[in-house]
Amino acid sequence: MGHAAVKSLHGFERFAMLPSFIFCAILLSWAGWSEGQTLEETPRQASTPDLQADRNQVGRYEKIEFTVLWDREYQDPFDPQEVDIHLRIQTPSGRRIVLPAFWYQPFERRIFPEQRGRVDWFYPRGKPRWCARFAPSEVGEYAAVACVTDRHGEVHSETPVRFHSIASKRRGFLRQARSEPRLFETDDGSPFFAIGQNLAFIGLQQYFSVKKAEETFRILADHRANYLRIWTCCEDWALCIEGRKSAWARSWDWRPPVVPMPPGDGFVEGRKCVTLKGVAGNRLTASPSHPIAVLPETNYVFSGKVRCAAGTSVEVDLPGVGIRPLAQPGGSESWNEFAFEFRTGAKQFWLEPIVFHLATDGQAWFDQLSLKEVGSQFELLWEAEVNRPSRGFYNPPDCAMLDVLLEAAEREGIYLQLCLLTRDLYMDDLKEPESPAYDRAIEDAKRFFRYAVARWGYSTSVAAWEYWNEMNPGLPTDRFYTVLGNYLKEIDPYQHLRATSTWAPSTRDWQHPSLDIADMHFYLRPNEKRLSDEVEAALDRSSFLRTHAPGKPALLSEFGLATEKWGLSSDMKADRQLIHFHNALWASSLSGLSGTAMFWWWEQLDQLNACRHYRPLATFLADLPWGREPLESFHDTIADGRICLVGLRGSSGAWCWLINKDAVWVGSLLAGKELKPVAAAPLRLEMPGDHQYEVAWFDTWAGKWRSPPQTLHSRSKILLLEVPRLERDIAVRIRLVSP
Repeated sequence: MGHAAVKSLHGFERFAMLPSFIFCAILLSWAGWSEGQTLEETPRQASTPDLQADRNQVGRYEKIEFTVLWDREYQDPFDPQEVDIHLRIQTPSGRRIVLPAFWYQPFERRIFPEQRGRVDWFYPRGKPRWCARFAPSEVGEYAAVACVTDRHGEVHSETPVRFHSIASKRRGFLRQARSEPRLFETDDGSPFFAIGQNLAFIGLQQYFSVKKAEETFRILADHRANYLRIWTCCEDWALCIEGRKSAWARSWDWRPPVVPMPPGDGFVEGRKCVTLKGVAGNRLTASPSHPIAVLPETNYVFSGKVRCAAGTSVEVDLPGVGIRPLAQPGGSESWNEFAFEFRTGAKQFWLEPIVFHLATDGQAWFDQLSLKEVGSQFELLWEAEVNRPSRGFYNPPDCAMLDVLLEAAEREGIYLQLCLLTRDLYMDDLKEPESPAYDRAIEDAKRFFRYAVARWGYSTSVAAWEYWNEMNPGLPTDRFYTVLGNYLKEIDPYQHLRATSTWAPSTRDWQHPSLDIADMHFYLRPNEKRLSDEVEAALDRSSFLRTHAPGKPALLSEFGLATEKWGLSSDMKADRQLIHFHNALWASSLSGLSGTAMFWWWEQLDQLNACRHYRPLATFLADLPWGREPLESFHDTIADGRICLVGLRGSSGAWCWLINKDAVWVGSLLAGKELKPVAAAPLRLEMPGDHQYEVAWFDTWAGKWRSPPQTLHSRSKILLLEVPRLERDIAVRIRLVSP
């Protein structure tokens, strides 16, 4: 089957009788067919694949891209059970790596900054191909061979492709620190403390377009943020690799006009189509979640099939063509093909939605709707296909968008925790661990992660694969995490960290051996009576998380102020200085976690220039001996309870943050309480021994060290110092000078 099964587009209807899953698989294979190619009667039989590299020299941890030339066609090139194409790579040290390849459709990108909601233009260009991406971790000569396994057996390329890896400035992939497993480090042994936030929703209809996200990456990096949590599971409102994107409905109002195929001519049991019924004037709009990108002054063809109940007439309003009747004999048993060719305007880059109208009372059905550039087989109206499975299809423009985002992150040195799987596509299948549905969920997730590893795994900016956003913690997911974790160990040559999240604390997940990061989400809401302010909330949740995840990196990966129904709180909107944001960053950073609290409300943070708070924190934290010695977290109150102290202490010193308790936002400044400075106050700190220490005070808002450091001696393991007059907050570094 595949491309060679028919002679031309007009033979498309031959597949109407196929089961829906086979029909959709053929659509996947056809989706990337490019201009100038013709379809043959029988597939040309390839003997061996040919492997080509885009360069012969590459920096360590940088990308080299391979093309596998292989002309056998497949119904579903995304299914490794049908075709498994991979590279076998030998490293300079003699280690052998198996690198999965993936089916790739290139996209051209243009930017239209003046068009709200249509800033990022992605259009399929060039032939689809088999592609592999690799980042070498050693310096020296490598050799690669392409291997293909399908129902015909296994073949491999005849001549190895050799390439050379040279030194680069890249630090490598993010790891669990070897000397201190509660922390992160990069491959070169550099300590890594995660400073950042969420920037989850990126897309054409969002505040953050791909272009704005790229710009924000640069701004955040300039302010020394290094970590972002990004969703690729946003269904139809933003970036989503695997999820429902439909021309007929939206996930928040999911009532698509989809019905079973009516009996009669062309009937296929189990197949669906779309319908329009009722009185004359009723409309059916094909409005994809991705606005349709087109090329100017280019010919396109819109085609499909229509069937009308007796006496029903229907028309289509096609942009650039106008209203046209759809030819049909009016019989209740007949499907009729239609096709309209049109040409786009001189400056046209987008196509408006296509609208069907009932010209009379009655009912009409539509099937095999298609929009293609003349001479191309890439389907531009793929969101109109109602028989496409949600799992196993990887939305082409979204994949191209993630390519761009990762390249931007690499340029700026930012690590991304990618939340990949769309929870609602899997959650119902994870109720019974021994059920066929559970097994299918595992197999579909394995297939998805194989694609993710093949396409994006090369990037050192992939900090971690996060399986879900907020899975139901009550579901028996242990088997899922074990099987998928073992699979990733097998197929991910880079061994990225693995994570997940739940909508309530899940200590079971934090302790699961196949999950490398313990993630917790928490929002301070008005009904929270136990925790009085943002500092107390950050410390309490950090302590709880660290208690139940004592031996692995741990993050408050969502944090913020929220309404009772989890919306953006007016308490946050009122904080124009982002005092609560500043306070939670500092409290969480010295709480014993592996990164800052990751705030959720990225649009609000951007509008209030929140990034200015990252640089002072990063400056102070840069001096900590992350991974070089054990660090103990502690917190206390001094000055008769008026100052809260949070700190980390090790053999070489202590690093503390102190805040006037009147300077918290929730419960104090928000309530209109007067901010009363605290006079200079004594501070007694327990230290490892009797030593000489250098004490330096740090302005947490200006990001500068204050007056020159002073030298103090501890006595009986107690260091006495004086906290300067404190209006808001301050930090102090106490560094060992000599015994």
